[in-house]
Amino acid sequence: MSWYRNAVWFVKGLREYTRSGYESASKHFTPADVEVSVAGRSFLVTGANSGIGKATATAIARRGGTVHLVCRNKERAEVAKGEIVTETGNPNIFLHIVDISNPKEIWKFAEKFKNEHKLNVLINNAGCMVNNRELTEDGLEKNFATNTLGTYILTTALLPLLEKEADARVITVSSGGMLVQKLNISDLQSGSGTFDGTMVYAQNKRQQVVLTEQWAKAHKNIHFSVMHPGWADTPAVRSAMPDFYQKMKNTLRTEAQGADTVVWLAVSSEATKLPSGLFFQDRQPVPTHLPLASTHSPPEDEEKLMEALEEFSQKFKSTSPG
Repeated sequence: MSWYRNAVWFVKGLREYTRSGYESASKHFTPADVEVSVAGRSFLVTGANSGIGKATATAIARRGGTVHLVCRNKERAEVAKGEIVTETGNPNIFLHIVDISNPKEIWKFAEKFKNEHKLNVLINNAGCMVNNRELTEDGLEKNFATNTLGTYILTTALLPLLEKEADARVITVSSGGMLVQKLNISDLQSGSGTFDGTMVYAQNKRQQVVLTEQWAKAHKNIHFSVMHPGWADTPAVRSAMPDFYQKMKNTLRTEAQGADTVVWLAVSSEATKLPSGLFFQDRQPVPTHLPLASTHSPPEDEEKLMEALEEFSQKFKSTSPG
């Protein structure tokens, strides 16, 4: 069925995920939803120095929010921070240098952050698509370490901080590519068979959808959502998917269009009127499975994913400095 899923997903993508799809969907948006002040509220955005992360951080800063940028590269992050402050006139932009593929580093950062800041909204945007199997210094496959385990640890570590605040939210930037993947808990680090970076990334994005659904069940005081930004013209797409980019570059969404639903989920009151745990595209909840695609998983597999990630996370917590 994989050929069927891929074909249906690509046709759907050409119709809905491109710039024209956004322009069509945006005719039904309510502009007032995002014409709000979020002064006094604190937002943390991972992968915030470029692409959708930077566009999201800029949009929130423009609305008066305090924004914590979590980035891996200090030099690029400093430039991005300066640009956001200049563009928005908002001085309340803070920078934290953290590698989301490094679990020990995430734990260390989160413990320090909890002691020094408050947090209303966590935006898990950082991600990577490595096309050849590559291991981190901890022996973790890099896509899994960043997209799944990093997202899991950061969110889990910051949940106690979020629980203290009214109208707390967690938004995870996923991908429509997850529609071609069924959750596979037997090979979380893609160690067997032929390594296909695009499919590994899509599997990680399916895992993020499952995480969001599971967190929503377990933490009723926080509103969780996961979203697909569409196909946007970002540095990550240009570097990780050069062939796709060359074919599609004239039809791709802008970074701001890709970030639109993230911003809507982060700042609008309308978003939290919908149930927690949903998957969004262009400000609307959408199904997490294609018709006839056989990508549904038994509940026990989803529970096993959570157990495996918790086991990984505790292993790295116990060895983290401080």
